[in-house]
Amino acid sequence: MALRTAGSVLVVFLWSVTVVLGQDGWSVTYTPQSICTLKGSTVELSCSYTYPSGTVTTTFWFTKNDAEGNPVSLSDDPEYKDRVMYHRDNKNDCTLIITDLRESDAATYKFRFITDQTGGSYTGNPGVTLSVTDLQVKVIPYSFVSAWKTLTCTTCILTGNPTYIWYKNGQIVTDNTSPYSVYSKAADSYSCAVKGHEDLHSPAVCVQDQSCNRVTYTDKRICALKGSTVDISCNYSSYHPIKTTFWFRSDKSAPEDLARDPEYAGRALESLPSTLRITDLRESDSAEYKFRFNTQISGWGYSFPGTNLSVTDLQVKVTPDTVSEGHSVTLTCSTTCTLTDNPNPTYIWYKNGQRLHEPTSRQYSVNSYYSDSYSCAVKGHEDLHSPAVCEFECN
Repeated sequence: MALRTAGSVLVVFLWSVTVVLGQDGWSVTYTPQSICTLKGSTVELSCSYTYPSGTVTTTFWFTKNDAEGNPVSLSDDPEYKDRVMYHRDNKNDCTLIITDLRESDAATYKFRFITDQTGGSYTGNPGVTLSVTDLQVKVIPYSFVSAWKTLTCTTCILTGNPTYIWYKNGQIVTDNTSPYSVYSKAADSYSCAVKGHEDLHSPAVCVQDQSCNRVTYTDKRICALKGSTVDISCNYSSYHPIKTTFWFRSDKSAPEDLARDPEYAGRALESLPSTLRITDLRESDSAEYKFRFNTQISGWGYSFPGTNLSVTDLQVKVTPDTVSEGHSVTLTCSTTCTLTDNPNPTYIWYKNGQRLHEPTSRQYSVNSYYSDSYSCAVKGHEDLHSPAVCEFECN
């Protein structure tokens, strides 16, 4: 099992025993049987299976049954839409990959397969138990009057001696251990992360005084439609009086107030000091956004991770790519990421520019679209529909 974010892999086994479940030639092998991993990461549930004879006709993973007691495939569960896929290196590989993990994903996962033989179905029990957690900083005082504190970065047990990253007042500090001993001041806040997964850092905590210097972002990631409006928010406190506040993009050479950036002229507004509103989103707005405050003594450091914004447009994909007249095709309304404000949207379809009342699902099957054009939109954003697709040049 691997915990991954872009560009990195971290192996986190609770135990690495291989569990083989089955009899008479039927078996499912899970490695391991119990996994604890970080919210927002990607996990692989390693799995392989065997059977005595016949041909496998159906394979799927599930966590629950429907009202009739039948297992519900994760691929058909809207909570997992666009976040699950199988990794099949060989015909007996049933490894499941789940991306962008949520705390609600914590469950027992089981693999089931069906063959063309009479009674030829099998479920691998008891399955794999997945726990999903955030990082948290816990403060242990040497005594109630002592300024010396011990900080621990807590989550599930990570093997392989992972390196921890500590942030003091938003700036990276050199110590890379957990526990971490500090001589604290009232203004100081601390946060932690695991190296290679800095975007999955813990919230900042005050060690002594609850009005310490800290910023906590409401969302670590946001996906929004091109042309729409997005709010990026945070909560913050300062031990000293604040002189100025502003939002900026982390990919700039130096922190620059977005209100003064010509690329955001008339589009970047601070509805409140802690909320950045960007209107008429463009794909070039995809970036990490951070909040900074300055006091007479110091400022909130900007090495601390902020909120990553991804801006996506809508596209209609056609399957298969080519089709002869009289044959059906499947149209899929797709985005490059799952919309944060509407992860399970209602879709609207247009034929030759006219809105269709049905269907309202992501996919739409039609006969050959030889003389017709189709486009899609998400309910609530009907003005942001996709480009039309057609077999020849669209009108």
